[in-house]
Amino acid sequence: MLRLESVNFYRRLQHQHQYPILQDISLNVSPGDRLVIVGESGAGKTSLLRLINRLNEPSGGKIYLHNQEYRQIPVIQLRQQVMLVQQESKLLGMTVAQALAYPLVLRGLPQPIIQEKVSYWQEQLQIPEQWLGRTEVQLSSGQKQLIAIARALVTEPQILLLDEPTSALDTATSGHLMNILTNLNQPPCSAILMVNRQIDLAQEFCTHLLHLQQGQLVVNQPAAEIDWSNLAASLTQAETQALAEWT
Repeated sequence: MLRLESVNFYRRLQHQHQYPILQDISLNVSPGDRLVIVGESGAGKTSLLRLINRLNEPSGGKIYLHNQEYRQIPVIQLRQQVMLVQQESKLLGMTVAQALAYPLVLRGLPQPIIQEKVSYWQEQLQIPEQWLGRTEVQLSSGQKQLIAIARALVTEPQILLLDEPTSALDTATSGHLMNILTNLNQPPCSAILMVNRQIDLAQEFCTHLLHLQQGQLVVNQPAAEIDWSNLAASLTQAETQALAEWT
């Protein structure tokens, strides 16, 4: 389904120097996979999602979707199949109802179908009716995050990329969202790749764990093979060290 082969990503600095963000990343994503990506700040987690969504281009290596090389797929067509929800999403001046419908309007779907899909995900994610007329400035960070996820789900992408989807949500909403994503019917969404720092949620959700350290993939294993207690401790230590380098 999705395949990365020896992918590198470098950021160009002053004087033409290149700083490595991701190095030699190879992985396969199959239908039904629920992958969680963990790692300290600056490990390359978000950069990996952006490469898969083609917001950035690899500096080396190749990415394939259904055995077709990424650069051979028109960007609009690719992003209809591979949807990224970033940590901070905008409603582009729309109301919640307009924002939820907008991706389907762009695809030219009939209004009854649009309303059916929007209503379904509104109910699934327990989005209150009173939110629908609100604009971005009338929503909290958590509410905007939930709306952004709903907007992605209504498009029924083959691959859903989520960057810290529970970071601004309360405990109850986080638990409900993760339960919905864990039990997502196949199709519409064939695979999910998620960055998530909350190890307890990650453990319950994922079928496979990817652990990045300084841009390298050091763990790529089924969830059943992971020592979750040891992972949590190592991530806490790595995060502490990363923060110390910035202070």
